[in-house]
Amino acid sequence: MTTTDQDQGPLIYIIAGEPSGDQLGAQIMRGLKIETAGRVRFAGIGGEQMAEEGLNSLVPLTELAVMGFLEVIPSALRILRRLRQTLADIALKRPDAVVTIDSWGFTGRIHAGLKKAGNPAVRLHYVAPMVWAWNAGRVHHVAARVDHLMCLWPFEPPLFEAAGLASSHVGHPVIETPAGAGNGPAFRQAHDIAAEAPLLVVLPGSRRGEVRRLLPVFAAAVEKLADRHPDLRVVIPTLTYLRSYLLDETASWPVEVSVVTGQSGKFDAFAAANAAIAASGTVSLELAMAGTPHLIAYRVNGLTAEIAKRLVTVRFADMVNILLDRPAIPELLQTECTPAKLAETAERLMTDETTRRDQRAAMAEAVSQLGGRDDPPSRRAARLILSKIALERDGEKCARFSPKIPL
Repeated sequence: MTTTDQDQGPLIYIIAGEPSGDQLGAQIMRGLKIETAGRVRFAGIGGEQMAEEGLNSLVPLTELAVMGFLEVIPSALRILRRLRQTLADIALKRPDAVVTIDSWGFTGRIHAGLKKAGNPAVRLHYVAPMVWAWNAGRVHHVAARVDHLMCLWPFEPPLFEAAGLASSHVGHPVIETPAGAGNGPAFRQAHDIAAEAPLLVVLPGSRRGEVRRLLPVFAAAVEKLADRHPDLRVVIPTLTYLRSYLLDETASWPVEVSVVTGQSGKFDAFAAANAAIAASGTVSLELAMAGTPHLIAYRVNGLTAEIAKRLVTVRFADMVNILLDRPAIPELLQTECTPAKLAETAERLMTDETTRRDQRAAMAEAVSQLGGRDDPPSRRAARLILSKIALERDGEKCARFSPKIPL
């Protein structure tokens, strides 16, 4: 590294494998900028939000966002090419640290390749594989590949430390999003939605494959709801790359549909909505922060579902339910994910005040367990990354890149 490079700060190679990781990556990038007073450089792979923080992604994030056991097979050769390309780019750029986010199927192979090549970069992974939910043997796979693991949940570090992997609980970054600060009245006014009109948020996912799989089921559920609520309006918050596809697909829906992009549009929609139908994922925590009654739904290939069923050891799929250890959020998965059941459950969430009140109380209870408001998770993660880099440096360099605030 040249003197000029040192003056600009450490080079962090950050890799997100899917849109939820893109959000986490953008938050870490902001945290690193704060902790280094802007003296930090980035390279790697990310999406729209990481691009806004200054990342020029090596490859399009959409090429890596594949979920499922069998679903990944058609993309395997392309992903393998991207894996080799990424490892070559890391070798060329010689970063101080490689930080990967979730998507262990891809990012775990990145770390394995770096270790095999003897790459000197500090290797960190953010978002622990859910070994407590399935396949506990993966603890040892992670421990063999990374130098440090940053965990979302306080119960995770002991599981990995028992396998010899240094781990830290940094907290769940969803609390840093303005999910609970949306402006519902302004959203309705901007989209010409009457204050008394029922408004349903539909969230079919962020990966192209899952959207294509779930949207027809969600559309049929909306059609059933529209029969009973002729003034129903629907809003679909999505990513920019999916917007035109969703506009085309929803043009024939029997209700008026607004497709919005960006965080402010999404969170304003949450605040304005009576209820939501959402693909399973982090968005449930965002809806919980917004206090929006919702259900989660999901379908995968039947064989994939059978494999998962044999591996999963937790009672619930939704993180709110896992945190509470009770079914506060309806989970309509696989054979339960039908238009009739989606419509029936969504209508209850829109109209039954007792159901709405009880779910909101449960969501508030779950959100209270996330913690981290006094010390944002992204700042904690940034300090940890910088401290690991500092340990690899000597004297002046170590002092130059030490975090401003101790962990």
